[in-house]
Amino acid sequence: MKELTINEQIRDREVRLIGEDGMQYGVISMREAREIAEQKGLDICKMTPPGVTPPTCKLMDYGKYRYDQQKREKEAKKNQSVTELKEIRLSATIDIGDTTRLAQQTVKFLKSGNKVKASVRLKGRQQAHPEIAVKIIEDYIALVEQNTEGVTVTVEKKPAQEGRIIATTLAPGSNKK
Repeated sequence: MKELTINEQIRDREVRLIGEDGMQYGVISMREAREIAEQKGLDICKMTPPGVTPPTCKLMDYGKYRYDQQKREKEAKKNQSVTELKEIRLSATIDIGDTTRLAQQTVKFLKSGNKVKASVRLKGRQQAHPEIAVKIIEDYIALVEQNTEGVTVTVEKKPAQEGRIIATTLAPGSNKK
């Protein structure tokens, strides 16, 4: 949350003052603005960025303003969903047990709403046979689709070679009924 400059923190001689109800006081000295604020029991808050002359200030209850701002930010944070991209690394020589374990881990990630990137890095002579890695990824995708209870899996990106790495991206779909 952006903090505003208030009351004695404002060092300008003259300010353009706006009342809490939107009434324009015009350009007045800071001393007069403090007197008006004291009479009304409010704070003077500098609303314009630095460098603007004269700065625009507003009379308001700063504590209430901060409380409302924090409440709005909390509500906005609650309504947004953050999806992460998790990465699962397979190898060209992986066995079915490890593939099954990684598929179960992927299902957990998908259930929590995250995307998963599965990749196989080809080393040395393995680069001569990328079809083996593609087959491993396709088997892995089949295992993930078998193990999902209540979540559909969308293959966003088919297994494709990017240099020495063959990768695919899986995303959670809608819930099954």
